[in-house]
Amino acid sequence: MEPSPTPRAPAAPLPVVLVGGLHADARRTAVARLLRAVPGSLALHHDLAGAARSTVTRTVRDAGGTLGADETPLVNDCACCALRADLVPELIRLADDGACRLAVVELWDSVEPASMAEVIAEHGADRLRLSGVVTAVDPALVLPYLACGDDLAEVGLAAAPSDRRTVADTWARQLEYAPLLALAEGPEPADGTDHALLAQLHPTARRVRAGDPGFARLATAGFDVEAAAARLNPATAQLPQETEHDGVGTLVWRHRRPFHPGRLYAALEDLTCGAPRSRGRFWLADRPDTLLSWDAAGGALCVENTGPWLAALPDAAWELAPATRRAAAALDWDPECGDRVQHLVFTGPGLDADALRALLASCLLTDGEYAAGRAAWRRLASAFDDLLDPVS
Repeated sequence: MEPSPTPRAPAAPLPVVLVGGLHADARRTAVARLLRAVPGSLALHHDLAGAARSTVTRTVRDAGGTLGADETPLVNDCACCALRADLVPELIRLADDGACRLAVVELWDSVEPASMAEVIAEHGADRLRLSGVVTAVDPALVLPYLACGDDLAEVGLAAAPSDRRTVADTWARQLEYAPLLALAEGPEPADGTDHALLAQLHPTARRVRAGDPGFARLATAGFDVEAAAARLNPATAQLPQETEHDGVGTLVWRHRRPFHPGRLYAALEDLTCGAPRSRGRFWLADRPDTLLSWDAAGGALCVENTGPWLAALPDAAWELAPATRRAAAALDWDPECGDRVQHLVFTGPGLDADALRALLASCLLTDGEYAAGRAAWRRLASAFDDLLDPVS
C-alpha cells in the first residue's frame, strides 16, 4: 500500500496594507514606496470614476508597472459595494497563489478606510491579515480639504447617487482613522502651521515621510480593527487634549450641566463655523438619557443619537456593554449625572477659544432651569427633532 500523501501545511495569511486618502498624489507616492521597499509586493486599486458607466476598473501592479486590469460591474448602483464584493475574493486569490509577499490596497479617493478594514477583518478569515492602515497626506493640503464644504458629488468623487458626504467630513474620517500618516509633500511646501494642525487633529498617529527608510516597517506593524473602532466611537473616543502651537489651537470644553435645546440649536451655525474641525459627545436637557455625537468639518455639522448613556440603563445592562465603554463611563462618572457629560473639542488655526467657551456656556441650562429638575427639562421645546428624528 502506498503511503498517504503528507497533508500540505496551510499557507501563512497574506499581509494586507490599506493606503487611502483624498490626497491622490501623496497616496500614489506612498504606495510606490511600499512596492519598492517590499520585494514581491503587489498593489490593487479599484478606480470608481467609471461608476457612471456602471463599471469599476480593478488594476494590479508591482514596482515595475501595471500587470493587468479588469472591469467589474456595479453592485446595487453603488461603487463602494462593488469594491467590497470584489476586493476580498481578489486578495484571497493572491493569497492562494502564494507568490505575493504583501498586498497593498490603494483605496480610491473618497473610500474611507474603516469600511474596508472591517470587510477584510470579517471576510478574510485565516487567509488575510490586515497588517496596516495608512492615510497619505500632503501637509499643505490638510486645511484646504478640511475647510471644503463641497459635496463629493460636486467634485466628481461620490461613490453612489445617494452619497451625501462632503470633502471635509470624508477627509476628517480618513485622517483620524489611520494610526499611521504617510507624509508626501506636493508642489506647495508646508509650514509650521500645517504640521501643527495635522498633529492636533490626530495626536496619537505616527507621522512619517513616505520616503523614510522605516516607512514600510511601520506600515506593516499590525492593525487592530476593534481598537480603531473604539477609538472613534463617540462614547469612547480618544479626543485630543487642549493645546496651542504655531497659531493652531485645540479647545477642550467639558461640563456636566445639560444644554438647553433651543439655545444650543440657535448657536449651531456659530459653533460649527468657529473651527474647521469639532467633535465629541453631549446631552440635551429634553433628552437626558440619550448620548449624542457631535461631528463637524468644513462648516457642516452631523448630530446623531448613538444610544443611551450607561447611567440611563439598569445595572444589569452594564455587563452587556463592551469593556471599553464601561471603562470610559467609569472615568467620566459623576455622582449626580453618571457618565453624562459635555465633551466637545474644537481645532483650527486662529481659534478664538474664549468666544467659543462663552457661547457654549450660554447654551447650558441656567441655575433656575437646572434646579427645576428633569420633569421640567423634558417639557422644553425639542429643537433637535429635525436632526435626530427626521421624517422618512
